[in-house]
Order: sequence, then structure tokens, then C-alpha cells
Amino acid sequence: MTKHSTKVGIIGAGPAGLTLALLLQRKGIDCIILENRSRQYVESRVRAGLLEQNTVDLIRELGASERLDKEGLEHHGVYLSFNGVRQRVPFKELTGGRCITIYGQQEVVKDLIQANLDRGIEILFEAHAKHIEGIETENPSIFYEHNGEEHELSCDFVAGCDGYHGIGRQHLPKDTYNEFRIEYPFSWLGILANVAPSSDELIYAYHERGFALHSLRSETVSRLYIQVENDDTVDNWSDEKIWEELSIRLGTEGWKLQSGPIFEKSITPMRSFMIDNMQHGRLFLAGDAAHIVPPTGGKGLNLAVADIRFLASALTNWYDNQDDSLLQSYSQDCLRRIWRAQDFSNFMTYLFHKQAPHGSFENLLQKSKFDYIGISKAQATTIAENYVGLKEI
Repeated sequence: MTKHSTKVGIIGAGPAGLTLALLLQRKGIDCIILENRSRQYVESRVRAGLLEQNTVDLIRELGASERLDKEGLEHHGVYLSFNGVRQRVPFKELTGGRCITIYGQQEVVKDLIQANLDRGIEILFEAHAKHIEGIETENPSIFYEHNGEEHELSCDFVAGCDGYHGIGRQHLPKDTYNEFRIEYPFSWLGILANVAPSSDELIYAYHERGFALHSLRSETVSRLYIQVENDDTVDNWSDEKIWEELSIRLGTEGWKLQSGPIFEKSITPMRSFMIDNMQHGRLFLAGDAAHIVPPTGGKGLNLAVADIRFLASALTNWYDNQDDSLLQSYSQDCLRRIWRAQDFSNFMTYLFHKQAPHGSFENLLQKSKFDYIGISKAQATTIAENYVGLKEI
């Protein structure tokens, strides 16, 4: 077995791990990233595409925003629709100029990987982390396989940025946290299509036939979703059927949905998951390893980056001042924002998905909540502030 050492061992080369490495490197703190998948795989993995203002600001601060600044599409509002009645929530005027930026997560990952490599940060792709030992000591180790050989990485701290199925959370003692989860009774059928977006901003739509979302990835690629049953399959949805259903659910007077060639289809279940403690000893979790939100609020990637802000500050404080106060409060600091994002994601999910028969008590409550957005600046501001990402928390 080959032995190596570093200050911070990072498991996972997603947005969380890559951002953490750049923040640490800027402060002169050595780290190594272990990624189970190949570089090609992680750079092509299609995920979210909505960046909060805080996330964009941090990527710029790290000097990794050249493509983002050229290709990212700023949105200063969002359209909300209920059975064909559409209203707009204007972010800019309600949040003091803050906005969202549409830029695919795979593009963010490409940019962050290149920035890491350009700055000499070691990323080991196809390095399978198998086990973590000694998290209650001052020198934990990550045991991993790379190029058919066994390795041990000794470090001061371990950052588990390896997603829901990674080994990070598996090494937290079970009696140190509680799990919270919701399995929603519906899924999303998502498509990518080679067609210019039919709207200048995102459209969230409740319809008596089910939810729909008009989003995009660029000025030539549209990203759209429709609510389906959990046991549905893409085989049940021809291209023609998808476009017809999207046109109905997103439709409003004087507006037309443009269709085009669909080059990807997938079904994603809706779920919420989190744990209420993200650390034990020298092991710290971030991102999907500790929490998952339904994509309705666009918070997944942004929550991961928010975690990393706290973790990087805590580790920097330790190395600069031998002060572990921020390390001790890491979970508490992260959880304030996580609970807020969970609540907002849950709110948006229940507001726009069909869950009860049209005209039922539950359905009419949904409509009342939607109508209130149009008559209450306070409610519209609440949605805008949460959507673009709160400055604080």
C-alpha cells in the first residue's frame, strides 16, 4: 500500500469539493481531491442549471468565471402560472438588484476542474474511496484504490463532498444525527431540446393536468419538465406527446411554446432529505452528502456551495489561529440555511404540483396562495428573496 499525506482530504469532485479546494488553496492550505468517476463523466453529468447570486459572486471571487460571465444568462424575474393565469415576480426591484444566472452545473464543474488543475491542486479521477479511519483522532486516513493499487491518504481533516451515495455520511456514527425525509408522490419527466427558449425567463406552472416548468440551458437549448407518476417511464412519452402536454400545461393567452428535437429524456423522483449533524471528529460533510432538496427551488448546487463557505472559513480559522470555534459550529451554521432552503423548496413544490382533484379544498387553497402573490408585495418579496438566495444566514 502506498501512503500519501495532505492537510485536507476531499472526497468528491463535484461543485462542493472543487470549490473547497480552491478556497483552501487560496489560503495556502494543501489538499487532494479523490473522485470516484472519470473526468469525462463528471464534466458531462447533467444536473441543475440555476445559480444564486451568492454562488455567482463566489465563482467570480475565485477567478473561475470567465465562461460563466460570457455564457451565463442573467434572469431578473420569474413567471408563475396557475391554470393559464400568469404573473411575474420581479427579482431586481424586490431584492435590491439581486438575480439568478442560468448556467449548467456541468459547465460549472468544467470551469472549477480547470481552475483547480491550473493552480496545481491534485485531483485523482477514478480514485475509489473505500474507507475512512481515525476520524476521532488528529490524523484520519482515507483508504482508496487508484489505477489498480491500494493507497492511504493521511490528513488533518476529511471533507465528505461525495454525494448522497458516498462513503462520507456512512462514516458518521448513527447515534450522532437524525434523518429527515419526504418522498413526494410524483416525479419529473425532464427533457433537453435543441430549440430556442420560448420565454425570456423561467415559467413555473400549475395545471389541473399537473405541474410544468419551462427552463433553459442556453439561447439555443431548452430544458423543460412535466409532473408524472412515480412509476411512469420515458417509454410512455413520445416526443409528440411531451410537446403537446407541455403546450397545454404552460399555455396562456397570446403565448406559444416552440418545439424542437429532443435529445435527452429522464425521470427524476422528487424527495427531500437531510441530517441534523454534518460532522464528527475530523470528518465534515457538505452538499448532497448531507442534504437533498427537490429541484423546484433550484437550491441543490447552491446549498453545497453555501456549506463550503462555512467549512473553508472554519478550516482557515483553524490553520491561521489554531481556533476550532468555527469548526465546532459548522453544522449549526449550515443548518440555518439548509432548513430555510428545505422550507422554500417544499413551499414551491406544494404550490405548483397537482396533489388533489381540481376544485377540491386543497386545490382551492393552492389557488389562494398563488393569488396572494399577485396582491401582496410582501409575499412576492419572500419568494424573490429565497429564489435568488438570501444574502445572510
